[in-house]
Amino acid sequence: MIASSLRRAAGLLPLFASLLCAEAKLPALFTDHMVVQRNRPVHVWGTATPGEEVAATFRGTTASGRANSLGQWSLLLPPGEAGGPLDLTVKASNTITLRDVLVGDVWVASGQSNMEFATRDAVDAAKEISAANYPNIRLFRVENNVATHPLDDVTAAPWASVTPQSVAGFSAVAYFFGRHLNEKQRVPIGLIESNWGGTPAEAWTSLRALSSDASLMPVFSEWAKMNDDAIGTRLRRDQQLAEWQKSVDQAKADGRTAPGRPWAPNERDCWSPAGLYNAMIAPLTPFPIRGAIWYQGESNAGIERVSTYSRLFQTMIQDWRRAWGEDFPFLFVQLANYTTGSTSRWPELRDAQRQTLALRNTAMATAIDIGDPKDIHPKNKQDVGLRLGLAARAVAYGEPIEYSGPMYRQTVAEGPSLRLFFDHTGTGLTVRGGALKGFEIAGADRKYVAADARIDGSTVVLTSPAVANPISARYAWKDNPETSLYNKEGLPATPFQTEQPR
Repeated sequence: MIASSLRRAAGLLPLFASLLCAEAKLPALFTDHMVVQRNRPVHVWGTATPGEEVAATFRGTTASGRANSLGQWSLLLPPGEAGGPLDLTVKASNTITLRDVLVGDVWVASGQSNMEFATRDAVDAAKEISAANYPNIRLFRVENNVATHPLDDVTAAPWASVTPQSVAGFSAVAYFFGRHLNEKQRVPIGLIESNWGGTPAEAWTSLRALSSDASLMPVFSEWAKMNDDAIGTRLRRDQQLAEWQKSVDQAKADGRTAPGRPWAPNERDCWSPAGLYNAMIAPLTPFPIRGAIWYQGESNAGIERVSTYSRLFQTMIQDWRRAWGEDFPFLFVQLANYTTGSTSRWPELRDAQRQTLALRNTAMATAIDIGDPKDIHPKNKQDVGLRLGLAARAVAYGEPIEYSGPMYRQTVAEGPSLRLFFDHTGTGLTVRGGALKGFEIAGADRKYVAADARIDGSTVVLTSPAVANPISARYAWKDNPETSLYNKEGLPATPFQTEQPR
């Protein structure tokens, strides 16, 4: 027994030696060509031998400290204006020098597949990619990962400047957003893409935040149901793929185009509450950023999840802000028009997104007019990026521009009609496509019928011969609705449903 214990101890000696002689290491975020946030302290952290002195130098200033008993160290360097390229050097028993570091604005781009959607698949992809030469826009893409607890690092390729090669597989929405800001703000832009197609918002929210709110307990109930049915889900998926393979084989035999692989979540665990926050967001939170953009909601639009989305989404935003220690701008995309053909509740989900604007320092880019009724992944990501860019210019940078389409504010009953008031009317309301369409009204029975609508100044007046005493109204309240109301700046009105008028 003593001999075996000695052998085990001897086997651990290389491990102890490696810990005692460990060189300073940096997280994956720190590479050549990175962007650090302007006007914020530059946070540099990593690991080294416990007790080892570590120094970091940037812009002629050095900060130093010692690694703690676990080998962790953290240093802050003074903030500065946009600029570069510069070197960032870390010295311990070894020396790390990062070249071509820019100082500018860093944005995190997250969500599910419409944020993940690559530039190579967007409208006019060949033209967009061939013109993608922006040395002052830098890209960093986090690889998909799930964890049961917050991790201290992500897996990712090094930062890269925008070239046709680097941008092709990068988020189209994030790229078009960053390009717009780079052109308008004239500062370097860093884009951190951290997303995963087909995932729900609860996977991107910490367990601490989810478990602190009793109204979010359905999140855990739905996860429990998924776990209980895991075997059945796997068997059904196996059957689905077997049928698909038969169809592929038959299509090849007939000389036809083979059908696409049927969609399913890439991995069941990517739906686990906090699983993606732990692996793909928490490791980023020590890194100062300018703000976040978000495109998600499809996976929460089912009847089981939609009722909690407003509370969940607001909780997630506040959770991220707590983790970063800053009330940064959070800009998000409202779900585009699409014919779901299922039990999904897209109108309710869109309204939950609209309600999230109650949080300060938020803005919503409406995409109700630029979707594809037959494709849940519409290819027009240029306008999505542009509308997010307009929101950023107004909310994050304080430009006096109109950045949203008409946003419902309140209703006033006027006998047999309802008058709707809006914010973000810009220089005036206008109609696209002829007559105003998409408006409905209802009486006390809540049975909605199509309304006759007209613009009156900065308001819209609704009537219907079928509703003598209307008390509520709604607009674009379908998965794939008719839309017609815009402001003169060309931005579409946001779908809404009113409360009972005053």
